[in-house]
Amino acid sequence: MSRKTKEEIALIYQDMQDYICRGLEQGDGQGKFMEDAWERAGGGGGRTRIFQNGAIIEKGGVAFSAVHGPTPEKILAKLGLEQADFFATGVSIVLHPFSPMVPIIHMNIRYFEMENGVHWFGGGIDLTPHYIVPEDATYFHQRLKKTCDTFDLDYYPKFKIWADDYFYLKHRDETRGIGGIFYDRLSAKSDTHFQEILDFSLALGRLFPEIYTHFMQKNSKLPFGPEQKAWQNLRRGRYVEFNLVWDAGTKFGLDTNGRTESILMSMPPHAEWEYMHHPQPGSPEEFTLQHLKKGIDWISYQG
Repeated sequence: MSRKTKEEIALIYQDMQDYICRGLEQGDGQGKFMEDAWERAGGGGGRTRIFQNGAIIEKGGVAFSAVHGPTPEKILAKLGLEQADFFATGVSIVLHPFSPMVPIIHMNIRYFEMENGVHWFGGGIDLTPHYIVPEDATYFHQRLKKTCDTFDLDYYPKFKIWADDYFYLKHRDETRGIGGIFYDRLSAKSDTHFQEILDFSLALGRLFPEIYTHFMQKNSKLPFGPEQKAWQNLRRGRYVEFNLVWDAGTKFGLDTNGRTESILMSMPPHAEWEYMHHPQPGSPEEFTLQHLKKGIDWISYQG
């Protein structure tokens, strides 16, 4: 089995973008993606697709990119790499729903290669409920574990811990949501192993619309009022904080002179910050804050 070239991987990820967009349009039942094709001055480009006028999704983005050129010194220093041109391709997704009862979701699958042979895969998927519901958290993690176990029984426990540590707001001492899985710098030991890691990333891509369609169908009709919308905007504010302060993908995109509009598509349409907000004792909001912690075993959660 010959190893896929970087150009072939880019085409495969383009197809995955198409697949995910079709699934989300079917799940929402009303909204459509608008495509914005762009070119990067330093080399490469992409297709940013923004979801508009949805019945369930208020704002969403599914972005594909394949960029290349000289590796910026800041990236070389941060990753401990020697100077060589780079190539990076992948699909990145963030969805913000109208209803505070439907969770925010994020996924990224990516491939990085340098002309000197250095290469790796990275990615992950995580869920950020405005309101944590243990039943939903269990479903989400069960689906991730099942997919991971198909490839390697060590993947889920290892990548779950990695996600807890990565999707963490240090300045708030809270996780962004209920986590998921996160992995980075997975390098292949052989051509067969290379294909296995690529297939793993594609399995996550195929899983994504299934998972989010489940939450759209299950939660979008649940009632809510102004109090829940206000809480949603506060949680969206936390999402903004993570993406602008801690997210490595945002920093990589900006450091490589990426397209700012596409990099910041993950921002919610509305967000709020309230000074020293404290939820009512015993409320669903307090329950959510109490469970924004690392290390929760959502698959076996008993309350």
